[in-house]
Amino acid sequence: MKKRKDVYKNHGLHEYGDVEFADNVNKKYPIDTPEHIRAAWSYFHMPRDYEKYSPADRETITKKIIKAWKEKISSDGPPSA
Repeated sequence: MKKRKDVYKNHGLHEYGDVEFADNVNKKYPIDTPEHIRAAWSYFHMPRDYEKYSPADRETITKKIIKAWKEKISSDGPPSA
């Protein structure tokens, strides 16, 4: 995953602390709590966010969010996965 130029340096760390992120390079989409996991799924799939990533990065981020969802919310995964 590449560092995005449109992301403020350390914003995710400042906002959420040292937690796990679906995008660890840019510290985007925290996946540490059920609320953050649901928000990560929702925000990542908005075209304005989704289109900023390569197909390979999209797959990586999606898989991380699904894994976190299955571990912390429901073994069925997100409704639209």
